[in-house]
Amino acid sequence: MCGEIQLGHLSARKPLQKTTATVKTKRKLPHFTCDSAPTSSQSRWQLLQHVPLAVISHRPIHPYKVVAMAERTPASTSHSRNKHTNRLAAEHSPYLLQHAHNPVDWFAWGEEAFAEARKRDVPIFLSSQNLFLLSDSLCHVMEVESFEDEGVAKLLNDWFVSIKVDREERPDVDKVYMTYVQALYGGGGWPLSVFLSPDLKPLMGGTYFPPEDKYGRPGFKTILRKVKDAWDKKRDMLAQSGAFAIEQLSEALSASASSNKLPDELPQNALRLCAEQLSKSYDSRFGGFGSAPKFPRPVEIQMMLYHSKKLEDTGKSGEASEGQKMVLFTLQCMAKGGIHDHVGGGFHRYSVDERWHVPHFEKMLYDQGQLANVYLDAFSLTKDVFYSYICRDILDYLRRDMIGPGGEIFSAEDADSAETEGATRKKEGAFYVWTSKEVEDILGEHAILFKEHYYLKPTGNCDLSRMSDPHNEFKGKNVLIELNDSSASASKLGMPLEKYLNILGECRRKLFDVRSKRPRPHLDDKVIVSWNGLVISSFARASKILKSEAESAIFNFPVVGSDRNEFCEKWPASVLHGDSFCSKSVEANERKEYTEVAESAASFIRRHLYDEQTHRLQHSFRNGPSKAPGFLDDYAFLISGLLDLYEFGSGTKWLVWAIELQNTQDELFLDREGGGYFNTTGEDPSVLLRVKEDHDGAEPSGNSVSVINLVRLASIVAGSKSDYYRQNAEHSLAVFETRLKDMAMAVPLMCCAADMLSVPSRKHVVLVGHKSSVDFENMLAAAHASYDLNKTVIHIDPADTEEMDFWEEHNSNNASMARNNFSADKVVALVCQNFSCSPPVTDPISLENLLLEKPSSTA
Repeated sequence: MCGEIQLGHLSARKPLQKTTATVKTKRKLPHFTCDSAPTSSQSRWQLLQHVPLAVISHRPIHPYKVVAMAERTPASTSHSRNKHTNRLAAEHSPYLLQHAHNPVDWFAWGEEAFAEARKRDVPIFLSSQNLFLLSDSLCHVMEVESFEDEGVAKLLNDWFVSIKVDREERPDVDKVYMTYVQALYGGGGWPLSVFLSPDLKPLMGGTYFPPEDKYGRPGFKTILRKVKDAWDKKRDMLAQSGAFAIEQLSEALSASASSNKLPDELPQNALRLCAEQLSKSYDSRFGGFGSAPKFPRPVEIQMMLYHSKKLEDTGKSGEASEGQKMVLFTLQCMAKGGIHDHVGGGFHRYSVDERWHVPHFEKMLYDQGQLANVYLDAFSLTKDVFYSYICRDILDYLRRDMIGPGGEIFSAEDADSAETEGATRKKEGAFYVWTSKEVEDILGEHAILFKEHYYLKPTGNCDLSRMSDPHNEFKGKNVLIELNDSSASASKLGMPLEKYLNILGECRRKLFDVRSKRPRPHLDDKVIVSWNGLVISSFARASKILKSEAESAIFNFPVVGSDRNEFCEKWPASVLHGDSFCSKSVEANERKEYTEVAESAASFIRRHLYDEQTHRLQHSFRNGPSKAPGFLDDYAFLISGLLDLYEFGSGTKWLVWAIELQNTQDELFLDREGGGYFNTTGEDPSVLLRVKEDHDGAEPSGNSVSVINLVRLASIVAGSKSDYYRQNAEHSLAVFETRLKDMAMAVPLMCCAADMLSVPSRKHVVLVGHKSSVDFENMLAAAHASYDLNKTVIHIDPADTEEMDFWEEHNSNNASMARNNFSADKVVALVCQNFSCSPPVTDPISLENLLLEKPSSTA
């Protein structure tokens, strides 16, 4: 989110505020807030003494108050675009390319810029954000009013070396300087604006600066003049302070464990504490945890479902039910709200109001992957097809709109688009919102039913909350939201429910057809490894979990089911971003459908973003691999996706690659002495901080996912390698002991990871048989039918020599079990736990029943 104005400064007044990474330090980094005067003689605020203290605030500014969301000028329409071209024209990042024709003489992050700053002996101005943060008002305003302004550009070009960073392409760089701003103020935001010395030490930082002095706040031009003056007159003080800041942050953010493992009681206590803390923030009226703006934070839902299952397994069904109700109600409210794209599928980024109604309309890949998984989990627990429908809705949106010709999965779709072809202005949500008359003209006789169901009104429907549309940007427009129960509405009309739902589905299809002719929001076709890993997981899991749906289940548009012919007939190539999906031969079953997407995405990464000699990943791809190396999240999230690919039915080659990647991850990121994983390799001297990230936010932290990966790998392999994985997991968690004790709600997935590691004996399901058979598919689906994250599924075909060789090398017990239980005409399943295995079963129902037994009875 954009929206804070901050100036950095170091003095001896207050201690370092914790950032989103674990902080453990012997000394405190001094902190100065703009609400009080500094006492240190070396205060950088004193260096900028002519900037009034009272006008600098770290109170959030509501984006709507800066510029109307409804009218935004695309960067490409700016007059300055016709007169300038800078170095960014040679970059691949869509965000950097948007600024290739600014009058600002931008550099990309790299040695060329650093050398220029050293040569000219001037400070660096660093601006970091990403493509679709331009849809947030404050980001957009600074881009247009400052960076396209000739006067601002002259000051930047004369006095600074200006660097643009795409924070999705270089999250490591953004993390360093956002951490600096967060440490000073306890919060940050984008656009991130930081001034650096030529050796890259931070001098001061903030977020949004208006172009001119206004409302008692200094404008960007004023800030530039003051920084220039301070650099000329008191450079040594600034440089010393910047070096001190990095020194202290480096010490604070590279915490080491005081022991090799967590105290025995902490995992269960942390899980309970996290659930209690989240429950206190639960919105019982509209679902979700916390207040508006509401973000769909899947890690919180994952934790609550996991905790509920643990309570149920230990006989505390009443408590388990309460937690599960919170999660299911939240998922229902999100699916019925405007944050869900009812016409085209998938979810928008967040809701500006408490009712999940009016969203910020961008769609991010990391949200889709995680949300598909939590709706899958909800279906596994309840067998209610409401949740499987939403999962399919998300996955079918991705298949239709977000998959490239090589199987790669793109990053995001913008919130803004033109209302009509050739329009010079873009508006937020223009692609997604409807007038009442439009709907009437399109739907004809069914318009009244549809408008009643989705609360559509001639005056617009963004009136459910005072936060939904405070400045009337959506006056006369409607964002679809379901306020009425379908069964009750059908009954009121004297209509069978199935017919009512069919009408709604056909209406959505008609609106989709019309919407497809509108100018589309911009597609960010960058391929990010970590985000692809999240989606690989959801497609792989869906391929088996959705087999538990009742055969009578009927899904309406925008879910298209598993028939690719039907899918491709409905959506011509002009509607699809890539046609590779439709050009391939039709597979008859759902497993091929979803598994193919997951395998294609993984194969693309291996072909284009993986070095077979060094076993290293690159971070992203657009018209070729990015310059940035793979980061911790790229390895951890991809490994997780590959483990799911294997466990949900794909070959051992993905397991081999997962183990290979884990070895590389340990080599590059593991702190072998202090425990835990750094987010970067430490090989790039321009990245001044190595952080051990623990915060599970919009995306899970790399350390949380890594611990779960290690637990899973330890249960797959045997011997010293298994012990090695468990020890690394234990040591990693020990780094974050204080966080788990005191701030469990900030690390919900890590709480799950700690509990998974503490489980005395993980359940193993071993399937033995020919994998090409229908029986194998059905048995594998049965193995995954029940929700249980403390379960490992192994499948082995003894007739496959390559597969047997893998198990002989990595876990000879599994190889022996496969040989001893092989039957030429059956698939045999064994459930093992606590060093004991059940009698073999050969039918799916028996296997499902066996897995539903309480943990103690299996042994």
